[in-house]
Amino acid sequence: MRIALYQCPPLPLEVGCNLQRLKAQAIEAAAQGVDLLVCPEMFLTGYNIGADAARALAQLHDGPAALEIAAVARASGVAILYGYPERSVDEQIYNAVQLIDDQGTRLCNYRKTHLYGDLDKSMFSAGEDDFPIVEFKGWKLGFLICYDVEFPENTRRLALAGVELILVPTANMAPYEFVAQVTVRARAFENQCFLAYTNYCGSEEDIHYCGLSSICTPDGKQIGLAGHDESLIIATLDRQLLDDSRALNTYFNDRRPGLYSGLVER
Repeated sequence: MRIALYQCPPLPLEVGCNLQRLKAQAIEAAAQGVDLLVCPEMFLTGYNIGADAARALAQLHDGPAALEIAAVARASGVAILYGYPERSVDEQIYNAVQLIDDQGTRLCNYRKTHLYGDLDKSMFSAGEDDFPIVEFKGWKLGFLICYDVEFPENTRRLALAGVELILVPTANMAPYEFVAQVTVRARAFENQCFLAYTNYCGSEEDIHYCGLSSICTPDGKQIGLAGHDESLIIATLDRQLLDDSRALNTYFNDRRPGLYSGLVER
């Protein structure tokens, strides 16, 4: 499978402009044979927009933006994962990502479960215990958002459920470059899966994003790595690499879950 990550500066509050540049990136990705395009956290609206704007711009998972992105996916033949503020039927606002396939079908919606700092907590409700797994192009996909990946339990539960590629839209800022440089590679290696980490670059009010989006392999390498500027990075995922790495690094077979029960006791 061939995937692309779109690293870009946020355009806060500019939903129409964000949809237009998503269309342009989908066309470019299609020209390069991409199957799946991944955008950053809260791509539709920008991330650092405040609670009032998040609520005002939030949409249902099948709202007008989803319909427009489905049309883009169909026209380009590229599946799209994008971040947005989701309004639930009970009027809660979630930091969510949605995957729409190359036929324009909504495959899943995931809500951020671990909220970071006052900004996240002022805008969103935390997602509950719902970690969807989707099959796409013969691969099992799992989803996390930004801070979620910094909790090793999240990636491990997905790996144990059979996920082969974890997609992580993010809005990671300075001074936390360590997460982009080290943590995501470690998560891919320790869970023997591919991991795609798609960040912003540039600034949004007082937040300075660190870029460094990457596509990490099960052996801990980066087969796609952005710098600090806007870019579309593309890589092909090799299933043989997945199989070879799992044969060499036998973490799943060597685990002793009985020793870890205390980790979930309050």
